[in-house]
Amino acid sequence: MLDLLPDLFDQYPQELRLLNLPWLSFGQKNVFSGQIVTVKCFEDNSKVKSVLAEPGDGKVLVVDGGGSMRRALLGDLIAQSAVDNGWQGIVIYGCIRDVATINTMDIGVKALGVNPIKTDKRDLGDIGVSLEINSIEIVDGMMLYADLNGVAISDSALSL
Repeated sequence: MLDLLPDLFDQYPQELRLLNLPWLSFGQKNVFSGQIVTVKCFEDNSKVKSVLAEPGDGKVLVVDGGGSMRRALLGDLIAQSAVDNGWQGIVIYGCIRDVATINTMDIGVKALGVNPIKTDKRDLGDIGVSLEINSIEIVDGMMLYADLNGVAISDSALSL
């Protein structure tokens, strides 16, 4: 299936909430979905790295980086760790780097932009907390659906 979101929104218009932002798409998976794990951090990707080093079991990491465009919260090494650990996708409300390498990986990645500068490592941030991105509440355990049309969340799993 190349276009997931149009079909889901046609069938479940009340259950889905669109994260209506100018997402850029990276990685080899243009369509991905899974249960959400949340991280909130600002210009420090220590928690992103630690979560993606754990088994993903088909989940999707959603990172609230405060929309910062000054540092990259994901690079090729951490993305490779996510692939190796079975994560389906990563959504970064912020930037990534190592784009050409990430584009060769079997994972779906959405981000607001790119920046070649790495973050500081101060082990700051929170895992498993409620996020608010673009006025949408995102809670650990919700479901995320993504394709080239955008990113949407629901409270529970939806099927076509």
